[in-house]
Amino acid sequence: MSGEMRFEVPGAGYVSGLMTRPPSARALYVLAHGAGAGMRHFFMEGMAQSLAAKGIATFRHQFPYMEQGRKQPDSPAVATASVRAAVEAARDAVPDLPLIAGGKSFGGRMTSSAQAEAPLPGVRGLAFLGFPLHPPGKPGRERAAHLRDVHVPMLFLQGTRDTFARLDLLRPVIQQLEDRATLHAVEGGDHSFKVLKRSGRTQEEVMDELTGAVAAWAATL
Repeated sequence: MSGEMRFEVPGAGYVSGLMTRPPSARALYVLAHGAGAGMRHFFMEGMAQSLAAKGIATFRHQFPYMEQGRKQPDSPAVATASVRAAVEAARDAVPDLPLIAGGKSFGGRMTSSAQAEAPLPGVRGLAFLGFPLHPPGKPGRERAAHLRDVHVPMLFLQGTRDTFARLDLLRPVIQQLEDRATLHAVEGGDHSFKVLKRSGRTQEEVMDELTGAVAAWAATL
């Protein structure tokens, strides 16, 4: 099945999701958006289409604040409840595919926070598209503290120019997670995985790198 769905977040109302399932799908990625743009943002759409070409279905989902047109992100309690509801809706809609979960920036962090609170049903691993380790210009590792309570494999896709995650701070975090965590660094990418023109690479090539890394990692779960 493909197309739009709605599901209920306890205490926060109904939100929307978009299922993209290619005929050859071998896994389903429950994909949360970043803080500033919703599930229909061109980056999210591009990820869904490129992943579909590699045999990975996606279920993009809104957080309640985005669904309601508000700018302020939901509280962590609401956001993690939303992630959990999205995973359950995806599992119910497509029970035959193994699940991975994660998302862009804020969406990925809220997914790992939900997993740290209690395992997300059926989720075999988490894939982060730019994990926001710290605010720009305020380096720190406090946002990663909950990851020690995540006991499924994790894939970190990070641009080497990402101001939300200095690699010299992120690498020790990943090392402490031992064999549960894998880092895939996108050379020259910023927090949105945009590369400079002088790199000689197109954004389509970067997207192909991102989705290829997710597909290869998912095949190992």
